[in-house]
Amino acid sequence: MTRSPTFVLLAAAFGAAACTKQEAPKALPPEVLFATVAQEDVPVGIEAVGQTRGSEEVQVRPQIEGTLTAIDFKEGQPIKKGQLLYEIDDRTFRAQVEQLQGQLEQAKARLLKADQDVARYTPLVAQKAVSQMELDNAKAAQLSGRGAVSAAQGQLKDAQVKLSYCRIEAPTDGVAGISSKSVGNLVSPADPNPLTTISKIDPIWVRISIPEAQYLQMATRQRERRAKGDTATHAIRMVLADGSVFPHVGKLRALDARVDPTTGTVPIDITFPNPDRILRAGQFARVMSVSEVLKGALVIPQRAIQDLQGTKRVAVIGAGDSVHMKNITVGQAAGSMIVVTGGLAAGDRVVVEGLQRVREGVVVRPQPAPPPTDTSAAPAGSAPSAGAAGAAPPGAPPADTAKKTP
Repeated sequence: MTRSPTFVLLAAAFGAAACTKQEAPKALPPEVLFATVAQEDVPVGIEAVGQTRGSEEVQVRPQIEGTLTAIDFKEGQPIKKGQLLYEIDDRTFRAQVEQLQGQLEQAKARLLKADQDVARYTPLVAQKAVSQMELDNAKAAQLSGRGAVSAAQGQLKDAQVKLSYCRIEAPTDGVAGISSKSVGNLVSPADPNPLTTISKIDPIWVRISIPEAQYLQMATRQRERRAKGDTATHAIRMVLADGSVFPHVGKLRALDARVDPTTGTVPIDITFPNPDRILRAGQFARVMSVSEVLKGALVIPQRAIQDLQGTKRVAVIGAGDSVHMKNITVGQAAGSMIVVTGGLAAGDRVVVEGLQRVREGVVVRPQPAPPPTDTSAAPAGSAPSAGAAGAAPPGAPPADTAKKTP
């Protein structure tokens, strides 16, 4: 039977399409980045960003209203307790003191006259030369005179105190801040801003805050060390904003009695010697302390963990590159890494990038993830270090999660 050319062409086209459909390549398994569970010695302690403040910070305020006539200190320079800082126009107050001194002298003179009358009338009453009423009047005048003298003395002392307020002296040693007023300005106790602030910066205090969970872990470790008879204190170091390490060692000064309910953190004060007055109040710094070392701890990147309603889970790459989801328990954080206390073994491979493309049993194409950029020497349990080089501000994701594999 003769076939038409058109039929032959159509048959060839359908055959080619069928061959093309059969030869379509299979989809490749998703590519993920993994990290191997490592076994390392992890330092445990604190690392947090804090702010310096004076061990004494006193606001200098006027006690009277008046005009500044002199500023007797250099701003930003060390001053001594009792040093003259400001002078207020005292002419009105001196005049009041002089007036009250005159009134006191008048009251004393009246009292002297009453004392003399009582002394003179007393024997005359016995001789019937003076009536009892005259003696009684003299005694009443004597009592009134004593009261008048006491009142005048009190008024004079009050005026003298106000006069003394015209000279404002340093209440403590320290470094004086910049003056908020100039000579000629009117000052008053009602002013909202102080004239200046004196900060005692040797020693200087650093206020940090650590999460409540970290505080509980620290308290537990400290209790365990004390039970073993370990009462040693651990040095605290401070890294300044320029990356330099402060040469003096700090120590714990005070632990706040309560947890801040708004942030869930515990404020801690650390004291540092500052003999050269390099540090000033208000500086930001990073403090670090290592209290112990966890030997042979298992660590993985924190970004490998999925938190599902309080349950920590990771994707483990097993035999044949298939994924298995495992629940784990964790301990201290150490920078971008975290200690695993259960659920994994050394050498396990956990997915760190591409978690959104995996599920139980799926086969993947694993590729090793680049090593973390942060140092492993940072103490475990460290708080976010906004002041550290390359560190993200509090609340931002870790630096190594900023880039994701498409």
